[in-house]
Amino acid sequence: MLLERFHMVASSTVFLLTVGLLAELASGLVENSNDTKTSSGSYAVGRFPFLMPKVIPYKPELYLCTPVKVDYTKSYYIVGFEPNATMATAHHMLLYGCGAPGSESAVWNCGEMAKSDPDGKEEVGSPCGTGSSSQIIYAWARDAPKLELPESVGFKVGKDSPIKYIVLQVHYAHIDKFKDGTTYDDSGIFLHYTLKTMTKQAGVLLLGTGGYIPPNKVEHMETLCDIRENKTIHPFAYRTHTHSLGRVVSGYRVRVDEQGTDHWTRLGKRDPLTPQMFYPVESTEPILYKDRLAARCTME
Repeated sequence: MLLERFHMVASSTVFLLTVGLLAELASGLVENSNDTKTSSGSYAVGRFPFLMPKVIPYKPELYLCTPVKVDYTKSYYIVGFEPNATMATAHHMLLYGCGAPGSESAVWNCGEMAKSDPDGKEEVGSPCGTGSSSQIIYAWARDAPKLELPESVGFKVGKDSPIKYIVLQVHYAHIDKFKDGTTYDDSGIFLHYTLKTMTKQAGVLLLGTGGYIPPNKVEHMETLCDIRENKTIHPFAYRTHTHSLGRVVSGYRVRVDEQGTDHWTRLGKRDPLTPQMFYPVESTEPILYKDRLAARCTME
């Protein structure tokens, strides 16, 4: 008797967006950095090493998190992300902006399937604390290069921001290189930041799908998001992500005209198994109130 196997999969399309603010932002990870440079806008940019603290992954498909507390007396703007990882070690990395971390430990198991350990031998939890603010501010996979945001654009953290902690999550799909018990990992991201007030705040909008794929079949998964905030959003980059069954991921802005007709504008289309970096969008036309964002994933 042959048993057909159904694959449960998840995929996502990530759009990196900027929000043009109508009012000036308030001025204001550490103020003094030994590793600084000057941007093209002639302001100092620091470089903060946010890395795993020499961990030894102990089982396949492990998600580990580690936090850093942001100085909440000042406003900082993250303007670039420099990965320190390879796909041979890390399947992907995520940066979460949190009001509070999901654990008080230096490192904890923060996978989607992580549950409380009844024996108390393993610290588990979500990336961000229960009930705290939570948002993804960066994603990396498949040896993607560093990302530098456009001039005058940054992720605001610290003072006057809901982001008081940044949490790094690393997904270790395979652990063969760590089985000797002596090899450690310090994958992570160097954060480029400044105290200079950025006139536009960056944000990430994530569209995700999930479902089942019958054997030897092609499956399409779709999702749609209504824009319900009265803000003008300027898209400038997108990123796709699936596991090995993904073939194509595409994203669109959908706008309804006065006659009720939908007009679809493609923002990006990509093979998700190419380097999962942020690519320039195909259309930089603003996304407005009552627009919709749609994504479609082809899985096989």
